Amino acid sequence: MSCAWLNIPHPKPNAAIQLLCLPHAGGTAALYRPWVKLLPDSIELVLVCLPGREQRCNEVMPADMRSLITLLGNAVTPILDRPWAVFGHSMGATVAHELILSLQCRNLCGPEHLFVSARKAPQFQEGGNQHQLDDDSLCQQLIQLGGTAPELLEIPELRALLLPTLRQDYRLIETSKVSSDQPLSCPITAMVGRDDPELTPDDARGWQRWTNCHFHIYEYTGNHFYLSQSPHLVVSHVVKQLGLT
Repeated sequence: MSCAWLNIPHPKPNAAIQLLCLPHAGGTAALYRPWVKLLPDSIELVLVCLPGREQRCNEVMPADMRSLITLLGNAVTPILDRPWAVFGHSMGATVAHELILSLQCRNLCGPEHLFVSARKAPQFQEGGNQHQLDDDSLCQQLIQLGGTAPELLEIPELRALLLPTLRQDYRLIETSKVSSDQPLSCPITAMVGRDDPELTPDDARGWQRWTNCHFHIYEYTGNHFYLSQSPHLVVSHVVKQLGLT
């Protein structure tokens, strides 16, 4: 697949389903690379690379969610002739939800399943001003979430690389609102760390309102980045919900 938005680290042309994985704010699809060795042959991993990171580090994130979803929707359209599912962590969960809503409005083929990780249901989401914080305060926010080692944020070069992208992402997510109140025609599975400072299991259970199909929730030991601590368990639950081996 030749596309700046999508990368398949281990092609599986005979896989039963493709699993698109979307990163968190300021993060990259590298979060999911350990899954390459954990997923069965029936699932092909597709990593979504958003503007402002990795090979797209010189690109600017679109200023609003609608523009981002339009571009991302055009990128995924070529794979819609095969069954697919989507997993989004934190900001990625909101982007995944908006992507499906957009495709649904265009009467295009939706996914077999939506996995929303470490993200409040849309009805509980509020705006914020984290994108306006100074550098030190923004770094403290990252440390609180547990996704970045404090010593790394003391490296000026890393801060200069990470913080602009993080601000772009936070601005996008903090200034956007859900585009439709229509439920999805696919099952939703919510996943949450019990020690996540940003949401509670009840916040995650609110996703049940957004599907006409089956809903399930998994709670894990860990914080906002629980899936880095228990990748085998998370992948096993993804496989189970997709009904594959």
